[in-house]
Amino acid sequence: MKLYKTGLMMAVLAACAQVNAADLKVSVEIPELEVAEYHKPYVAVWIEDDSNKVVSNLAVWYDVDMRNGGGEKWLKDMRQWWRRAGRAMEMPVDGVSGATYGPGSYDMEFTAGKAPLSELQPGKYRLRVEAAREVGGRELINVPFNWPQNNPVTFKKQGSSELGTIELTIKP
Repeated sequence: MKLYKTGLMMAVLAACAQVNAADLKVSVEIPELEVAEYHKPYVAVWIEDDSNKVVSNLAVWYDVDMRNGGGEKWLKDMRQWWRRAGRAMEMPVDGVSGATYGPGSYDMEFTAGKAPLSELQPGKYRLRVEAAREVGGRELINVPFNWPQNNPVTFKKQGSSELGTIELTIKP
């Protein structure tokens, strides 16, 4: 009988976890630029709490194929990310780092309770997206949000140079 209750309890807890699971979708747009020398930007996407502490690195796009890890030396050009999280990380990071992308819109989806959102507790946060480009500029966009949300919500911020539209969608 005790095993049955334990099994039943586990099933109820699993069902509740599925009901309370939330999805977070981030869309990053890299604009097409009319410049003489174009290089794909390095991009970092992370979440900070209201005390500026990094709680999750979602993505770091850089030249992962450069010989002898040469692409890593330019990561520090994403200054805010580098100071807050990058210099303490050993690249590449499975599930976080990857190749940089050219112009276009790129979507990433994450589920609450699973990496990289496993440490995300209820509270006020900021999605931060930073881009830096060789022979180009640097741009940082902040998207404030509360976690979790009671209803589906989408937040949008428009970049002005190295980034286009940044969109954060949270579905409870």
